[in-house]
Amino acid sequence: MKVSVIISTYNSPKWLEKVLWGYSVQTFKDFEIIIADDGSTSKTKQLLDVIKNKTQLSITHVWHKDEGFQKTRILNKAILASQTDYCIFTDGDCIPRKDFVEAHMSHRKQRKFLSGGHFPLSKELSNLITKQDIISQNCFDINWLKNQGLITSFKNVKLTKNREVAKLMNFITTTKATWNGGNASAWKEDILAVNGFDERMKYGGEDREFGERLVNHGIYPLRVRYFAICVHLEHERGYVNEEAWEINNKIRQITNKENIIKTLHGINLHD
Repeated sequence: MKVSVIISTYNSPKWLEKVLWGYSVQTFKDFEIIIADDGSTSKTKQLLDVIKNKTQLSITHVWHKDEGFQKTRILNKAILASQTDYCIFTDGDCIPRKDFVEAHMSHRKQRKFLSGGHFPLSKELSNLITKQDIISQNCFDINWLKNQGLITSFKNVKLTKNREVAKLMNFITTTKATWNGGNASAWKEDILAVNGFDERMKYGGEDREFGERLVNHGIYPLRVRYFAICVHLEHERGYVNEEAWEINNKIRQITNKENIIKTLHGINLHD
């Protein structure tokens, strides 16, 4: 395999199934999938067993006991389980367009990490999308989405299939290129150099802090916001809390003020 796709998930087998159907029709096929499972019940494992039998996907299930929001910890474990020198990171609620992996592979560069985004769908649209809509790529077609209730907006240009338009939009967008957990990629050697994700951090800026340490290490973001396309399925976020945000913000402030590259609370904890 040439690339590892690391997908974080937690007790969302319905959404994860849709995501995996998206990976079953990728134009670039030489990839492995590492499921970074933050303590889901057996329903997720059962789903993975079914998908393995129905597709040609190479799937490794990395799981640990549910101890609350521990995404950074399970991501570090997934990184160690990966078997390639390049890693794409995404979430179990982001359905990839068929050229998603190809986009990351074709734009990767030494001393860079790739920064993508996602196209948010309403809860109604998220539930409406079927396996066939994913296989046929209807769920990335603006006209089809509008017929299902998508509101007309300039932001819909994100789903453009025109390469020149995508190139222009990547150039002129004012959105800052950062590490976005649902759509980003980097060389494994760079990930290891900064010791992966800081496991002190819960939800709220933990992805950004990882990207900030990459930048401190001289690994700068390259925007692929309009090249690497995925649609985001809407869901509840019961793991959001103010205390975690405050702790994470303090860690980020120190990371930036002291130009920290390597966290002391990362992959090293699993050696």
